[in-house]
Amino acid sequence: MKKIRVGKEQAILSIRHFCAYQERAQQEVRDKLYELGMTKPEVEEILSDLIGENFLNEERFATSFAGGHFRIKGWGKLKINHALYQKRVSAFNIKLALKSIDDADYKAKLQELATKKWNTLKGERGLSRMAKTQAFLHQRGFEPALIQPILQKLYKPGT
Repeated sequence: MKKIRVGKEQAILSIRHFCAYQERAQQEVRDKLYELGMTKPEVEEILSDLIGENFLNEERFATSFAGGHFRIKGWGKLKINHALYQKRVSAFNIKLALKSIDDADYKAKLQELATKKWNTLKGERGLSRMAKTQAFLHQRGFEPALIQPILQKLYKPGT
């Protein structure tokens, strides 16, 4: 993306709006400030101010991201962990975000997705159906140790 140089005051107004619109990771904000042509010292000063003014809160971002991607997109913890890591969220905040997902809701979502996928594969033979359902849930980021018991309940030999 092409860098444009704006004044520091204009960059601050722009970045406040950027942060107020939705929760952001610190790295997203840092990248945006560099796009606006800010220097490293300016970027770090503005980030510090944004954190102090509570426009930017990485724990809040990580928790919101994890909850939203779990509830809306049906992502598992492995996929959420990877996405937050790519956004350069700290390991501590990733751990807090993943803990914020209720275990009962998590298992219920996994069961719901597994059953739904299983039922879409009615024409498949048993083991093929099981493998495709497992691959689907793995791609969604659910842990193999949680997937296996659910597949065992769904699979009835001879079907």
